Amino acid sequence: MSAETFAFDCSRRVHPSRQEAEEAVRTLLAYFGERAAREGLKDTPRRFVDAYQEFLAGYAGDPAAILARTFEDAHGYSDVVLLRDIRVEYHCEHHLQPIIGVAHVAYLPTARIAGISKLARVVDAFARRLQNQEALTHQIAAAIEKALEPRGVAVLIEAEHHCLSTRGVHKTGVMCLTRCFKGAFLEDEKLEARFFRMIGRDSGRR
Repeated sequence: MSAETFAFDCSRRVHPSRQEAEEAVRTLLAYFGERAAREGLKDTPRRFVDAYQEFLAGYAGDPAAILARTFEDAHGYSDVVLLRDIRVEYHCEHHLQPIIGVAHVAYLPTARIAGISKLARVVDAFARRLQNQEALTHQIAAAIEKALEPRGVAVLIEAEHHCLSTRGVHKTGVMCLTRCFKGAFLEDEKLEARFFRMIGRDSGRR
């Protein structure tokens, strides 16, 4: 196959059928020594595909569309808007293992505000994909910054990675923290410290 033909084939991104996806699960079961036809496993391929369609539903969503409708009736409010302890569930792109934790999302509005449920939905839209936490944190902050044009954005995620706790080094209770600060939250140390106080955390600055 020529390089040109290979590039064309890759760009087509042919979507496998549901039947092909379920057959792939049967192949994995057989690889690990199981019989996909036995009573306890015969419906597992269907259930597995159903579950991962839910886990990875973010691919069908558009985070920009979620934030497309904004409001200009904040009546002069210009202080921090914060959603704390948003439950976040996603799957790591390296081992397909769950990562579970919370996200804290804040912004300083200018003329535009978003419905608070929209902020939680944006977190879900990016989280329900195969992800790494660093990218997820940045994607959420960047989407809010682009849609609302605020004076600042702060996103902090703290989560337990099951690829760390249930395999490999088997370290339970370890939380991974990532943050992305933009605008005033990045430039103003007092505002940064205030964000951490609002979520009940220490900024770590001394």
